[in-house]
Amino acid sequence: MSTTRRNFIKAGLVGGTAIASTSASLTGNAKSFEQPGHEPLSILLLGGTGFIGPHMVREALRRGHSVTLFNRGRTNNTLFPDLETLIGDRDAKLDVLAGRRWDVVIDNSGYVPRHVQDSAKLLSGAASYYLFISTISAYASLSTPLDENAPLATMADESIEEVTGATYGPLKALCEQRASGEFGANRTGIIRPTYICGPGDHTDRYSWWPIRAARGGKMLWPGQREDLTQIVDVRDLATFTVDMAEQQLTGAYNAVTPAGEFSMGDLLDDCLAITGDDLEPVWVANDFLDGRDMGDRRNPLPIWNPPSAESAGFGLINGEKAVAAGLRNRPTRETARDTLAWWEAQSAERHAAIRAGLPPAVEQQLLADWAAEQS
Repeated sequence: MSTTRRNFIKAGLVGGTAIASTSASLTGNAKSFEQPGHEPLSILLLGGTGFIGPHMVREALRRGHSVTLFNRGRTNNTLFPDLETLIGDRDAKLDVLAGRRWDVVIDNSGYVPRHVQDSAKLLSGAASYYLFISTISAYASLSTPLDENAPLATMADESIEEVTGATYGPLKALCEQRASGEFGANRTGIIRPTYICGPGDHTDRYSWWPIRAARGGKMLWPGQREDLTQIVDVRDLATFTVDMAEQQLTGAYNAVTPAGEFSMGDLLDDCLAITGDDLEPVWVANDFLDGRDMGDRRNPLPIWNPPSAESAGFGLINGEKAVAAGLRNRPTRETARDTLAWWEAQSAERHAAIRAGLPPAVEQQLLADWAAEQS
């Protein structure tokens, strides 16, 4: 796989008082799963108004917890007018957090290790538990099947703070380490999600497939039906996040659909089921696509990863630990249906600014070239 294609994967992934014993913190069993209910928590959410944050906020509120938001006040700042929002910046503007206390900190906006270390250090005496939302890109390699014990990505120069396709994963791995370093392993939880999808997705990576399928006609599908991928519905991620916060589970958890059970062909079937049969899928070989002009969108063929040596383990990431801890993945068809319904309710301006997938003219040209090659 080319470096550019690998960077698409990286960029697209685009994770109380300590009561656990040493052995419990290693296994992630900080509290009994048999506990029937939980006392209301006070939760500080670093972020909260982007894509995944609002789902976490709603799930926490649904369960009776209180939520305070900390962000810059620039994105969807009218989304939760009834919640306390502390305005600041991860970059050395954390003063508004000083002197406050919460039970749990959920960090879903940490990309730069220095920022995460600063917030974790400030809050280490102000909260019992720190939950960091990381990514499967934090792993050193996706060339083989892996679980949470696989080696993490590293960087030769840890002072680099620019987030790019190449640095995204290593920076996230460093963020995990800095959070755990300040709070301690027995008070830190980490979630490593794969491609997050569902209503509200601002990246359009997964969304592009049902959106494009709804237009009908000939549609380019890359590779083969059997090419594996993995996703997680944002609502399932939010539910699992609050589960972890309630139980103060420590250690890392992969938030993914079951390994080896979801393919591009399954995604196509989901799209056909929710959009009708006015679609003619055309499977186009990876060798043909490699190196072709695919327009200027950052993710022209999102969530698809060619089964090359470098990404042979993609789609085979083990999520059994998270399932044992409570993660439940809804049917992927439900995700497709709800994502398309959300998209259809968006404005014409939003539709015109789709951020992923093949531009129509590029897709038509690729299909024409493929047909000519096959004739």
